[in-house]
Amino acid sequence: MTRSTNGADQSVNAKLKMLSEEVKHIDVTSFDARPIVDAMSKMSFTSRDLGKAAQIFNDMLRDQSCSIILTLAGSTSAGGCMKIYADMVKYNMVDAIVATGASIVDMDFFEALGFKHYRGNQFEDDNKLREMLIDRIYDTYIDENDLKACDETICNIADQLKHKAYTSRAFIKEMGRFLSEGKAKKPDSLVQLAYEHDVPIFCPAFTDSSAGFGLVLHQTKNPHSCITIDSIGDFRELTDIKVNAKKTGLFMIGGGVPKNFAQDTVVCAEILGHDVSMHEYAIQITVADSRDGACSSSTLKEASSWGKVSTQMEQMVYAEATSVLPLLVSDAYHRGHWKSRERKKYSQLFGV
Repeated sequence: MTRSTNGADQSVNAKLKMLSEEVKHIDVTSFDARPIVDAMSKMSFTSRDLGKAAQIFNDMLRDQSCSIILTLAGSTSAGGCMKIYADMVKYNMVDAIVATGASIVDMDFFEALGFKHYRGNQFEDDNKLREMLIDRIYDTYIDENDLKACDETICNIADQLKHKAYTSRAFIKEMGRFLSEGKAKKPDSLVQLAYEHDVPIFCPAFTDSSAGFGLVLHQTKNPHSCITIDSIGDFRELTDIKVNAKKTGLFMIGGGVPKNFAQDTVVCAEILGHDVSMHEYAIQITVADSRDGACSSSTLKEASSWGKVSTQMEQMVYAEATSVLPLLVSDAYHRGHWKSRERKKYSQLFGV
């Protein structure tokens, strides 16, 4: 018995040591990136691309008629950019968000519940991590027990709702309400701020995340009185925003489903008989290659051939997002064009 207890203690201590250094989310309001962005814009290669992207983003913020859609794919929220996205909502730099479920649930909502992401090692033995119930995102660690608690919270929220179909936007609004009503352990999360500022968040593949596990648990517990997620409704609602907004700009981190979902609203609006313009501004930060026909559903210039994105004000930035995003958003924050923007409050279009 003593030997077994000692072994358990050693295992717990080893896990605590592995999960001892929290990822610190960068605060772009704490430093002024304008001088370095100005200097980089006079350089070449990726530096010049970043300078052009910063100019386009500031033009979006300056243009009172432009609605800005932020799209998120990848794990930058877990990697230290979580506060950037929350601050973009707080400081009125974004009017709607399209994201992966992981970005919203496993990362942002997860930390709002008081859980953490930890600095790790991409070369660690993954079999050892599995034994410790530590999940790895490159060089970032997550305690799987905490993720299970997040799953259960999603289930509990669903259990309290009227049994009907919800768009991911409507369900995430309920997550924001849950946090805003005193359940948040960490203030100013993206989900909570979006709820409080009427910025809708869409996750077209919502169940491909911790939300999926929680909602499966909910449906299993309540087979005849459960909610469902309406992804078609998501597409219709985001298209409604495009129709109402008229002029739009895209600020895209990574690509994948969020990028294509946001771009496709132009085509969907046209199919529904609306006369809308292509997205008139667009920035994409990505490391994807276009030579295999991918680049997360095409370069921005290629998207123009589909009638989705104008080529007049677009910029691809081929860089790992955590290395350039803080500079770009800090530059925009300190230039201050967001201060004179009117909040669009697109969540109010849908009532619930």
